[in-house]
Amino acid sequence: MTKTRTINMKSKAYTVKGQGVLSAYEELVSLVNNNLSDTYKLMINKVRFADIMHYHTVNLGYFLSLPFAKIKSVTVGYVHFLPETLENSIRLPKFAKKVFYKYVIDFYKCMDYLIVVNPFFIDKLVDYGIKREKITYIPNYVSQKRFHSIKKDKIYKVKKKYGIDQDKFVVLCVGQLQIRKGILDFIEVAKKMPDVQFIWAGGFSFKKISDGYEQIKEIVKDPPPNVKFLGIIPREDMNNLYNIADVMFLASYEELFPMTILESANCKKPILLRDIDLYKGILDGYYLKGNNVEEFVNQITKLREDKVYYNKAVKMASNCAKYYSEENVTKMWRSYYNKLYHISQKKAWRRLKLKEKNEI
Repeated sequence: MTKTRTINMKSKAYTVKGQGVLSAYEELVSLVNNNLSDTYKLMINKVRFADIMHYHTVNLGYFLSLPFAKIKSVTVGYVHFLPETLENSIRLPKFAKKVFYKYVIDFYKCMDYLIVVNPFFIDKLVDYGIKREKITYIPNYVSQKRFHSIKKDKIYKVKKKYGIDQDKFVVLCVGQLQIRKGILDFIEVAKKMPDVQFIWAGGFSFKKISDGYEQIKEIVKDPPPNVKFLGIIPREDMNNLYNIADVMFLASYEELFPMTILESANCKKPILLRDIDLYKGILDGYYLKGNNVEEFVNQITKLREDKVYYNKAVKMASNCAKYYSEENVTKMWRSYYNKLYHISQKKAWRRLKLKEKNEI
């Protein structure tokens, strides 16, 4: 009789709405259920140890249970952030920040293995004292069943719902309201393009500890006439929002692998990003680049006025969606989970032999 292979996904990402960690978690759960159920039985936040314990968030309860989990299971942690990426996301008192940052790294160090969504962070983790052989890169992915192009008549209705002029060129940003997300440049670009409609979907996911909270709050309260702040939109409504946009514009200074980029790519929308090193290993050739307000304005203007340039950018985004397809990423996860399962079986065999030895 074939033994059932088990994975226990552990995550508290649902406690903070409107963040990429939750989206990445939901997509992986869906991928395993839809594509790997022939091999693996998936459990969600069960209070029991599986062959593979996959941790998506760094909750203290998970950390305290790790010594017991590692006896019977192989533990793997998803690296969605590092201390330096948190630096410009949330504001904490100096002492609390120091303690929390150390805790995050200790959490990662306690894992048997780690997954990063951007190869750029492998060297960063090694610098923190984590062995390179423990770290594997598997990119994020987005289901094309969830994010895809919709028909023009539906786009018309969605624009009407959000009060968007049917003839306006629409620039969309999706992300938390934080300084690191480039919101100040987003606003300056909008001011220089008053005849273009700018939309921001996202809110203060971490509330008052969000970096730049007071400054951004004032902007949201009194935005330029051509800017709409929609707040946190339920993920099931986001496909419609991507489809009413002409461009996905993310001016972030720091990211790992934004789910919003893959979501908009699936909807075949040109992607305009700040030209930062983090994207080079994972997105080069799939997006348009800018470094400042002037360059962003120039890119949006060209997309709006040059149909050939626009279609080329659509093709780049479509290629991105194909590369990070469900089929390709499923192969990576199947291979990785199979490796972890075989390690868990070796661990079980050693426990059995030790037990037999002690009983002699």
